[in-house]
Amino acid sequence: MLLKDRIAIVTGASSGIGLAIAEALAAEGAKVVVAARSADKLAALVAGIEAKGGTALAVPTDMTDEGQVEALFAACEAAFGPPRLVVNNAGIADHTPTVDLTLDRWSEVVAINLTSVFLGARAAFRAMIPAGGGRVINVGSISAKVPRPDTAAYAATKFGLEGLTHSLALDGRPHGIAVSMVHPGSTVSSLVPGITDQPRPGTMAASDVARVVVLMASLPDDVNLYEGTILPVTMPFLGRG
Repeated sequence: MLLKDRIAIVTGASSGIGLAIAEALAAEGAKVVVAARSADKLAALVAGIEAKGGTALAVPTDMTDEGQVEALFAACEAAFGPPRLVVNNAGIADHTPTVDLTLDRWSEVVAINLTSVFLGARAAFRAMIPAGGGRVINVGSISAKVPRPDTAAYAATKFGLEGLTHSLALDGRPHGIAVSMVHPGSTVSSLVPGITDQPRPGTMAASDVARVVVLMASLPDDVNLYEGTILPVTMPFLGRG
């Protein structure tokens, strides 16, 4: 097992990519704390992991709430110890034309896609520095490279997440904390119900993204796969412009 007894937190773990990452880490022996707002879905995920012999703990959490994020990390430490791996995956999509994008919606997307990652990473640093290091993996998007129309809020947060990851990688380096990010292309997930939750040509399985996260997480402590982009071969990304 590549990650035997590694203590990990995965946010946005109730469905899609986050769920697949949690399952993949547990399959490699990690003790996984799963966080999301949906308690019933988290409970089902934990039951599935435990049925396969894995170890998991569900902690329902709104990652935009500072107090709840702190409680998540406290629950992890109480159950297993300080996390050595944190995967920041919580996020939402938005396809609102710019002229119709309200400030409230803009603020909501920024809070869920960007502020939640800051709160998760800050808590990770506070836990990992006394423990001697660790690894933080942020789940970005190919929209941080090439935005789609009518996604100003979503694209801004993913571009912002790239800058945040750069800064975190610098700040974590003196403390033995490796920070990296993975940019998935079109993936079967619950990000956009009715659209992304159905397999179709030109999409990947969430488990494909999870395999990249496992690779990142299983590297030696002094090695960092800083950034990776994973996308279907047929996806219209390369060759644009």
